[in-house]
Amino acid sequence: QVQLLESGGGLVQVGGSLRLSCAASGRTFSSYNMAWFRQPPGKEREFVSSMRTIGTGVYSAEYADSVKGRFTISRDNAKNTLYLEMRNLRAEDTAVYYCAAYLNGPPSKMARSYAYWGQGTQVTVSS
Repeated sequence: QVQLLESGGGLVQVGGSLRLSCAASGRTFSSYNMAWFRQPPGKEREFVSSMRTIGTGVYSAEYADSVKGRFTISRDNAKNTLYLEMRNLRAEDTAVYYCAAYLNGPPSKMARSYAYWGQGTQVTVSS
């Protein structure tokens, strides 16, 4: 199992930047497929970005169309940490951002595929 703890959320103006972090417990972090989801106010949880394993120490990143070119996902296996660098933030990026993980299975952008979740961190982008 893995436990996840997000941090780095906050209030930022339109056009600003934030970096979210997700600290994971456990010794097998490098083996987990990781992702960021978000839930805007009054809406369903949605996929933001994922970094899945395609080989030992090799990963493939995917992004939702709405964040491509603005968000960058990365991971530091030595620190058991997943990151989401967010630039040029828009008001519509306002949401609770969640870190999620699963160990085995095909690539997925569906929340139900992810077995482990953090508690979320609030990102508010003001105009």
